[in-house]
Amino acid sequence: MIILGVDPGKSGALAFYDPDADTVDVFDMPVVDGEVNAAEVARIIREFKPKFAIIERVHAMPKNGAVSMFNFGFAYGLVRGVVAGSYIPVHLVTPTTWKRHYKLSSDKEASRWTAINLWPANTMFGRKKDDGRAEAALIAKYGALTVR
Repeated sequence: MIILGVDPGKSGALAFYDPDADTVDVFDMPVVDGEVNAAEVARIIREFKPKFAIIERVHAMPKNGAVSMFNFGFAYGLVRGVVAGSYIPVHLVTPTTWKRHYKLSSDKEASRWTAINLWPANTMFGRKKDDGRAEAALIAKYGALTVR
């Protein structure tokens, strides 16, 4: 059973976790011309055929500008729509909830190191900018441990 974990937004990622093998395949959020590429998101999802999806429930942050938040919300809604349109059951989880499970703070580098420690053979988390990949993978594993 494959579980999809999503760290939404243009710098986010899609992670497909196999709890039986404890392996994860991770993809940066596909972006074309500055926007999430819905067709590519759908293609990747079709390839892995996840049983259900765990998507990080996000909200506006007070210090972010209106344009930034519009773009982020657009990407978030687009990903939720593609997953729903793929007939995949969706569970939403707040960042606080899944991070508490791993004893993490808002420090994205800590999320990356947690993913490196959970999957040391996986090279998808090696760069500092791979925090979106790491968070998507952790969200997927969280879903395997709590939802199924």
